[in-house]
Amino acid sequence: MRLALAEAEKALAEGDVPIGAVVVWNDQVVGAGFNRREADHDATAHAEIVAIRQASERLGRWRLDDCALYVTLEPCPMCAGAIVLARIPRVIYAAPDPKAGAAGSIVDLLRHPRLNHRVDVQGGLLAGEAAAQLRAFFQTLRDEGQG
Repeated sequence: MRLALAEAEKALAEGDVPIGAVVVWNDQVVGAGFNRREADHDATAHAEIVAIRQASERLGRWRLDDCALYVTLEPCPMCAGAIVLARIPRVIYAAPDPKAGAAGSIVDLLRHPRLNHRVDVQGGLLAGEAAAQLRAFFQTLRDEGQG
């Protein structure tokens, strides 16, 4: 999770919401990403999507059924869908997202009984640090009159 928090700092440096993610396979990081929506002008450039794409490219396959995803904020519905489709068996997130969380906060797509793949989910790992990153970012936006 520390590596995901470091990725989130990269998003912050680019003026994006500080969310970071890493995909781990055999105790090695094979994918890393941070929010790039602003830099790429792409609504789908969430940290999880960037990390999943990189892991798939490095491993040469779209099925990541032997990987784990670490992310600093509970995945949104789009990212949860990508996680399920990539067959990622385990997601560990830091802070919950009461406004858009799809791992149990508002909906639980990662463990939905009608989907063909269910994910083992653990939340709360370094949640305080991730939440502090997010609070500081949004406070800065409010102070600058942008939020």
